[in-house]
Order: sequence, then structure tokens, then C-alpha cells
Amino acid sequence: MAAQRASDEVIDRSKIENRAPSVAALFVDRVAHSPGREAFRYVDPDDPTMWASVTWSEAGDRVRNLAAGLIVLGVQAEQRVALASATRYEWVLADLAVMCAGAATTTVYPTSTAADVAYIVANSGSRIVFAEDDAQLAKLRENRSELGDVEKVVLIDGTPGDDDWVITFDQLHDLGEELLAETPDAVHDRIEAIDPDDLATLIYTSGTTGKPKGVRLSHSAWTYEAAAIDATGILDADDLQYLWLPLSHVFGKVLLTLPLQIGFATAVDGRVDKIVENLAVVQPTFMGAAPRIFEKAYARIVSTVRDEGGPKEKIFDWAIGVGLRVSKAKQAGKGPSLLDSLQHAVADRLVYSTIRERFGGRLKFFISGSAALNRDVAQWFDAVGIVVLEGYGLSETSAASFVNRPSAYQFGTVGWPIPGTETRIADDGEILIKGPGVMSGYHENPEATAEALTDDGWFHTGDIGELDDKGYLRITDRKKDMFKTSNGKYVAPSALAATFKGICPYVGELIVDGEGKSYCVALISLDAESIEEWAKNNNLGGKSLAEIANAQETRNLIGGYVEELNAGLNRWEQIKKFRILERELTVENGEITPSMKLKRKVVMTNFSGELENLYT
Repeated sequence: MAAQRASDEVIDRSKIENRAPSVAALFVDRVAHSPGREAFRYVDPDDPTMWASVTWSEAGDRVRNLAAGLIVLGVQAEQRVALASATRYEWVLADLAVMCAGAATTTVYPTSTAADVAYIVANSGSRIVFAEDDAQLAKLRENRSELGDVEKVVLIDGTPGDDDWVITFDQLHDLGEELLAETPDAVHDRIEAIDPDDLATLIYTSGTTGKPKGVRLSHSAWTYEAAAIDATGILDADDLQYLWLPLSHVFGKVLLTLPLQIGFATAVDGRVDKIVENLAVVQPTFMGAAPRIFEKAYARIVSTVRDEGGPKEKIFDWAIGVGLRVSKAKQAGKGPSLLDSLQHAVADRLVYSTIRERFGGRLKFFISGSAALNRDVAQWFDAVGIVVLEGYGLSETSAASFVNRPSAYQFGTVGWPIPGTETRIADDGEILIKGPGVMSGYHENPEATAEALTDDGWFHTGDIGELDDKGYLRITDRKKDMFKTSNGKYVAPSALAATFKGICPYVGELIVDGEGKSYCVALISLDAESIEEWAKNNNLGGKSLAEIANAQETRNLIGGYVEELNAGLNRWEQIKKFRILERELTVENGEITPSMKLKRKVVMTNFSGELENLYT
């Protein structure tokens, strides 16, 4: 019988206690134990419509040669090697090679500006940089004098040029192969010398404010995360992961560590526009994603059905109604009625199975992280037979600190802590976390470290939340985002945005303001795909997003959803005025992070004029 509360969960703690001393050792152990099993799939560079597959043994050989190549280049223990690339198989190989050489990976988002790349590379003290292509190389060349200690660039794809500052990925591999022919134990000796507390990864927080900070994560932190999740038993060696998340982000990075511990295969492709297509082809059993992916999928399916109307819409609504009743009964610990059970079987054949097939048809669950997931969206997916397990963590806690379990999940919460992680709620409501996954500190930033970490190891998350009597954690908002209106009432803007996304299938983001004011206002960005589909059936087909946003028909549509939101809010939380933005929010404009988190203060600055007009 499934545990009803966190304290009752059965955990195999030996997996945590006997975990590998380093990520490098964990990888070598996996290669030794599963040499012939599939390790990774990746898009064939010669034919993007096909997938190539490699075994653990084949991946091990590539990593060993690349690690040896880094040793030839002079990389020493704990020295940083930067990696500026989108998610792809070569990212995986490079990251593992860096750690197997005893060094530490500095992650760099491929969307970072040349100035940000220069800052991160210099601040980290990186000696080598892996650059994905000519575009990433150009950023390095643009600010070469500001890169500090960089001695060599390894180019994955592209043209290295005539100087010896740049070598190719294959050339690095060949250098390593030559070293190993002469010194076969070169990489083995480096791995054996790694201490569990040695630096493994330097992740620069994309940050919602200010300059990014380098989060120092040890080998022990990563092996703990993998072992703790393995200890819950939610995954096994026969699973298949689809991994598209940015590996420069801690969420993607922890998902990359799990197969080293558990042994399942991972299909890697960082192209966001290919997620739905790839799910149908890869047919994974699980995938991690930011809430925006689930919100967009939900919005797309619902808006398409609404636009078609007729009998199909009626059958769809009936089926979703049945699914929601069954889901709510399950959440309450009860079984569905006989009538609902019979109707559910019919609805599954008519509606749910078709939706599940769009996601590959074999999903055990999705994992949602990086931002708050609307509970209505999560329940809608559950209604059609797809479980979305919301989790919670930060770069500073190696990603996973809490996660719902497949056998015990509560919508609107981020689940129970992973085994070995402690939490408590401070007097002001802030969530504090302590455990082996917590960072050792911020790189070269003792002031920020002292502010975030207490002397006895508690990390201040900056998030506000509450624990219920069964151990489930509910996040209410970011401490820094909450504001007071002029009447002294607190408003949690993230919570309002999450609720609105579950109501309105056409919204991209909702940014609520009202600090020091007598009433709240909002900026609303539209989801281009969903609203353009709606526009076709409402005499706005062929119009630009800006024209659709300014149309009275669109204002009436969105205004109806705002009224629905307001109906469930306290008077001081209600949105009195709103402005529909003429474009989507973008990473390029600094309004969302590469991990799809809203940078609220940047948006408010970029659209300060629009906000001011809402108060005139």
C-alpha cells in the first residue's frame, strides 16, 4: 500500500549511504555494469530525421578519450572548463569528460550575450571553453581580451580558423587517444584522485535580478541527488528519458545524472520546437519540463477543440468532466463511482488515448520544475491519464529537493522532500533547506554565501511556503516578489499568474503590479500559437500578433478570463485594469530566463510606460 505521508515512505537508504564517491566514478561504474545496454540516443547529424544510438561502452570510450585530451591540454584538478552549447549529445560527452579529468564544468547558456559569456568565463577562471559552433566562437573572439585564463577553445561544430587557439572536438579526441596509447591509466588515476567534496560543476544562475552568481556544486551533491531519487524507486533501468532541457540549468543537469545511477537510456535533443514531434517518435516513459511546456500543450489542445466546436467539443468536454471526477476521487483517497468507472473506460477510448498518443503513448509521468505549475493544468493532465509530478529545488540545492511521487501526489504542492533533505519554515514563511545537495557556496562571493547559508548549513531559498501535516510542501510566492498595496495588504503575484494560466488557454504570462497603490493592474502577454488559432475563427485571421492584441474582440475575450480570475480573489488582489502586450516575452529581451522563468522586474522595466498608463 502506498505511503500516505512523508514519514511513512519506504526508502532504500543503502543507495544513499553507499553511493559513488564522484560523478566520474559513478559513470565508470555504469559503463562497467551495463556495457552493452543503450545509454543515449541523439539526432543523426547527417540525417536530422533519424536517431542514432550508443551503448554505455561506446559512450565510455568517447568520454575517456576526451578526458585524456583535456589532460594533454594541461587541465588540473578542480580547474574550470566552460561549456557554451545547446543541449546535445556532445554536451553530455564534454561534461562527463571534464569531470573524468578531475576538472569542473562551468555551464554557459548558448543564448547568453557575448558580454555575459565573457563575465562567466572570466569570473569562473575557466582555462578551456567548449563552443558549440561558429556563433558561440564569435562571442569568445569578440571579448577575447576579457576572458582571463582561457588557453584553448574546443569547437564542436564549425570552422576553427587558422590560429592555434581553437581546435575541433575530434582533434581533442585524437589527442586523448594518443595519450592513452602511452599512458593507459591517465584518466583512471584522475578519477581515483577525486574527493567527494571536490568541485564538479559551477552553474551560473540565470537570475531574475543582477549579475549571475556561480553556484559551487560538488561531486557528492550530484551523487547524492541521483542516489536519493533512486532510493524512492520511482525510476528503473528499463525507463527511457527524453531530455530537451538546457543542460546549463540545474534541472537538466540533475536529469543527466540520474541515468548514471539507475542505468536507463536518455534521448537527447535540445530543440524546443521539436518536443512534441520527438515525443511521438522517441516514446519515452518520462520527461522533465518547465510548467510553460505543459501550459502550452494544454492550451493548444483545448483551444483547438474549442475552435472546432460541434459534437467533437461536446464529447471532449464530457470526457474531461468524467476524468476530473475520477481524478478528484483519487486525490481524496476514494474510488470512482460505478457509473464514472464505466464512463471513464469509454472516454479513454474516445478522447484520452488520442491525447496520450500525442506524447508517445508510453509515459509513466512528466516531471515539472523551475516554476510554479497551475494545479488545474496538472489535474487536467491527470484526467486524461498523464501524471505531472511537480517538484521543487534551486541551483543552490542541486535541483531536486522536493518531488511528488507517482503513488503519492497532491496537486498544488511540490511533494515530499527527497530522502536525506531537511526543511523548515522560518518565522516569516521562508523555506529553509539543509542536506547533502546544498551548494558549498557562491564562487568568489563570500558575502552572498554568508547571506544565503547559515553557519549550520541551512540555505535560505527566498521562497515562501507551507508544509501540511502529511509532509507536502506548498509554494506560495517568491519572497522578493510579494508586495503590499497602499492599504497594507500583501499580494502574491506568482500565485495569481499560476491560477490565471489554468483559466485562460491564450495567456503567455500575467504580470501583476500594485505595490503601494490602491488597486492592482496587470500586463498580459499572449501565447502566439493559441491566440492565432483563435483569431482564424474570429475574423482576425492573418493579422499580426500586435493587431490581434489590440483588437476589441481579443480584449473582450481576455477580459472575460480576468473577470473569472477576480471572482475567486480577495478584493485587494483583484485586477482592476490590464494591458495586453503586443508581443511575446523573450529570452533575447531579458524578460524570461533560458529555463523559462519570468524575470518580473525586467518586464516591469521594459513596459514601465504601459504600467504607468494603467494608473492614469
